[in-house]
Amino acid sequence: MLGEKYTLDIRPTFIDELDRAAAYIEQHLLNPVAADKLVSDVYEAIDQALVHPLVTAPRYRPPDVRQPYYTIQVGNYTVYYIVHDHVMEVRWFRYSRSTRGLSSNPVYDTSNPYED
Repeated sequence: MLGEKYTLDIRPTFIDELDRAAAYIEQHLLNPVAADKLVSDVYEAIDQALVHPLVTAPRYRPPDVRQPYYTIQVGNYTVYYIVHDHVMEVRWFRYSRSTRGLSSNPVYDTSNPYED
């Protein structure tokens, strides 16, 4: 495992979920600094995990999937990824404070409440 290089594949689902969470923080909680920090912290954590993505134990394995899921905790959020063929595939971004595993993400209403 030492010296192995992994490539990164970020799935569109992950990007959508991260964007919705950041938009909610920015628009509804009115904290664009925290939204930007969340996004940068998430990508920094992914970059750090890319060096050795298999160093932690797998956390979740659905019955219909061959590869187990690994997790990265970033604040109250969890990033789920799998590793196959020297590819770290980032799949989901979940709010994890009051949920476990891959339970459904909260629905973020990203409409602007201050528009007429």
